[in-house]
Amino acid sequence: MKAMVCPKYGSPDVLQLQEVEKPTPKDDELLVEIHAASANALDWHTMRGEPFMSRLMGTGLLAPKNKILGADIAGRVESVGRNVTRFQPGDAVFGDTYWCGFGGFAQYVSVPEYALAPKPANLTFEEAASAPQGMITALHSLRDQGQLQPGQKVLINGAAGTVGTFSVQVARWLNGEVTAVCGTRNVDMVRALGADHVIDYSQEDFTQNGERYDLIVDNAASRSLSEYQRALAPGGSYVMVGYTFSLLLQVLLLGSWRAKRNDVSIGLLNPTENRKDLDEVRAILESGAVVPVIDKQYPLSRLPDAIRYLEEGHARGKVVITVAHNGAA
Repeated sequence: MKAMVCPKYGSPDVLQLQEVEKPTPKDDELLVEIHAASANALDWHTMRGEPFMSRLMGTGLLAPKNKILGADIAGRVESVGRNVTRFQPGDAVFGDTYWCGFGGFAQYVSVPEYALAPKPANLTFEEAASAPQGMITALHSLRDQGQLQPGQKVLINGAAGTVGTFSVQVARWLNGEVTAVCGTRNVDMVRALGADHVIDYSQEDFTQNGERYDLIVDNAASRSLSEYQRALAPGGSYVMVGYTFSLLLQVLLLGSWRAKRNDVSIGLLNPTENRKDLDEVRAILESGAVVPVIDKQYPLSRLPDAIRYLEEGHARGKVVITVAHNGAA
């Protein structure tokens, strides 16, 4: 099969389209013929080996442990192991392979049953592949860690990106009063996604306008910790999703002290593996409460270009990778 292999840490130039052995599913695994995948910040951070501490935490010290990246996938089950009970060959599925070693930037992947759910019936493979990590991140940051309650004021910084477009819609689904921060060209799109208020960061600084929020979900990491703190209401929460090294250090070294001193909560998003998440994501997507936003689509052979575009930080929604099975990729 064809796969995009990452043999060493570096820029998108290190990615190589290669012929590799097609995986064989274990007893508790499924072999999935991938029709589409999507690119996430997690992919390019892993490709570059950044931040360096991630190498010490298991991604591989000198080279990536997982040579085929890509976590979000959608496709059809080709075969199943003997212990698999939920799926059968031919089923359309989608899922997040991050917790079981990536592998999505390829024509096939073998994954445990828990990493998949039935594909939402109302979505294409491309739309379904765009959803898992973005939707799960939005649910974890807004509902689980941010504990957003109906009627509370939530600000989403970086509202037009790969996670932000899901965050705006999930916040509305949770009945929050949503303020979205984005650039000029994305104002109309973000408002159409359901934001109650939209701030164009080139025209207004949300940390200086006097407004206070019960929850700030930060996908962009574009302000200092003290500035975010200034925009929090008493008892409010700040959840960092996107990051820069500088802001990461501020949160790790000063977050607890600032939180106690100012009666707020400050923390990093702490993603956890939850096998129920994908089923909930599927139900929300099938209800129509959240609609995937796809910016661009690239064939697997152009994954380096897709990653370069994603790294620029201007993607409007998701960047999707289509996977062909007619000898091309």
